[in-house]
Amino acid sequence: MFIGIDIGTSEVKALLLTDDHIVLGTSGAELSVSRPRPGFSEQNPHDWWVATQAVLAQLRQAYPAPYAATRAIGLCGQMHGAVLLDKHDRVLRPAILWNDTRSAMACVEMMAECPELPELAGTLAMPGFTAPKLRWVARHEPEIFQRVAKVLLPKDYVRLMLTGEHQTDLSDASGTLWLDVQRRAWSEHLLALTGLTRSNMPQLLEGSDAGGKLKVAVAQSLGLSRSVVVAGGAGDNAASAVGMGAVEAGQGFLSLGTSGVLFIVTPSYQPNAASATHAFCHALPGRWHQMSVMLSAASALQWVADIACEGHAGDVAAKAAALSPAERAASPLFLPYLSGERTPHNDAKVRGSFHQLSFDTDAARLGYAVMEGVSFGLKDGLAALNAAGSTVAQLSLVGGGARSPLWAQQLASALNTEVVTHGSSAVGGALGAARLAWLATGAPTGGVCLRPAVEASYLPDAAEQEMLAPRYAEFRQLYRVG
Repeated sequence: MFIGIDIGTSEVKALLLTDDHIVLGTSGAELSVSRPRPGFSEQNPHDWWVATQAVLAQLRQAYPAPYAATRAIGLCGQMHGAVLLDKHDRVLRPAILWNDTRSAMACVEMMAECPELPELAGTLAMPGFTAPKLRWVARHEPEIFQRVAKVLLPKDYVRLMLTGEHQTDLSDASGTLWLDVQRRAWSEHLLALTGLTRSNMPQLLEGSDAGGKLKVAVAQSLGLSRSVVVAGGAGDNAASAVGMGAVEAGQGFLSLGTSGVLFIVTPSYQPNAASATHAFCHALPGRWHQMSVMLSAASALQWVADIACEGHAGDVAAKAAALSPAERAASPLFLPYLSGERTPHNDAKVRGSFHQLSFDTDAARLGYAVMEGVSFGLKDGLAALNAAGSTVAQLSLVGGGARSPLWAQQLASALNTEVVTHGSSAVGGALGAARLAWLATGAPTGGVCLRPAVEASYLPDAAEQEMLAPRYAEFRQLYRVG
């Protein structure tokens, strides 16, 4: 048995996996986010540990014998958060999260002081990343900064509670702006931008490496063997990729959740930071990945459902699917930048908009426009990844948007690649974390990182591509003039 634990922003999830690929059970515990000032987003690291103990207790109660037979634990979760510890491993302040924007000015300063930062770190400096947060703390909370002995990422604070070790994996470390991503090592040059050194950083592991073992008291409290090892683990997107079997060059996935993520595995380090893509280490040795990120995806469809009083996003998607091809071609155009955009524009100030509204515009046409606008945003992202050398023949579609056949088909046509969907139980970060735990016991990658069964396949449709082409050209022009 293997356990995967996903330290999310709104919830901690746990999953119990057998060695014949059966997800025996799952559990969850909710988290809350503190927003003490506009743009601030924080959590108490102790809450992650309390929630982790709770989800493990749920699995223990539901599956006592299999749970007790656990051999390894894998961790994954939200990236970029800053957990600041003193020399006694005491938390110095609430963790600053990935969606906190207070460090925007620090990013500008870091880029000016270190023009080579994007080449080293694989991305532009953005407020979400960890390093600018420490620069903000040094300036605004100097008494706390002076006491910082270690900086950990969210999942790695839970690791510390489990094992007593300061460790992280390379995929999660890639999101700090302190890692030389090509060399897979901490960069003293990048660390110096925030007044830190390697002594402040955790030990680096590959995601499939065996890290520390459970502390004796923790093992007893959790009802697990002292021999249980905690794997290196992964950041949330890399873990999801492992869960979907996207571990070889050219494999990838599309996530249509609150945000939209396009993830492609690469055999080498292939950055294109100028277009706001991320080139990071994958969770397995000798592999990297490229990622384009748009900030509003399926959440934009729920937004239009709310303002049109249509209930759930799925209801609007169903109405959009009933439109004829001619009605779709006459629908408004939508720029999906409701909270700014990352790839390819890196434009925090741009906002969404509808174009070509008329008296014929109804909820169905608005819904179609939103879905199409998100598809066009992802097309922009794929072009940015292609420009850096990535190619992909098939993409797994996951997240809430995967429930819409219309959207899946539209993405296949817009991206000119096969799109496949899977059962919801076959995907997710917790499954990837459990698989990394399995690999940490010495199991072969090929036997562990299997691709999930395909529920449906969508191929590019020539007629749809002919209809989308002029609309995409106008979509691109609208950003330039807007």
